[in-house]
Formats: sequence, structure tokens, C-alpha cells
Amino acid sequence: MTGLQAAALLVVVVTGTAVALLSDPLRQTLVLAIFGFALTLLFFVFQAPDVALSELVVSGVGLPVIILAALRKVAQQSARRERQEEPEE
Repeated sequence: MTGLQAAALLVVVVTGTAVALLSDPLRQTLVLAIFGFALTLLFFVFQAPDVALSELVVSGVGLPVIILAALRKVAQQSARRERQEEPEE
């Protein structure tokens, strides 16, 4: 194993741990995107460029965008419910 491969593995371990330990969904999503890019780097280092390109699209870009859209929708619905529950004066 080369030093570059060991470094890539270390970056994946650190970012994966950070994703698991964060509790705020927005921050977790952003770190998840970084984790996807770290996995892309790992696959390139281990000479799997086809897998790396797939990982880049799915985990680095697609999944975080979908999660952010879902978080926005949930926030909008929560705000709408709060406005409906406010007593009228």
C-alpha cells in the first residue's frame, strides 16, 4: 500500500466518522458530500476510475442535493404548520 492510498483511506475514515457523529441534518449533509468526494478520491487512488465517476455523481452531488431539497421541504411544512397554529387576535 502506498502512502497516497493510506492517506486516502484516512480521509475516508475521518469524513465517515464525522458524518456519523454530527447531529444537525444540514451539516451532516454537507459533510456527506465531502465524504462522497473522499470516496471518489479513494477509488481513483485504487485505480477504479469507473467506480469513482459513479461515486462522484451519486454520492458527491446527487444524494446531497436530494437531501437538501427534502430538508427544505420539511422546513417549509413546519413553518406553514406553525403559522396555522398561531391564535388569531
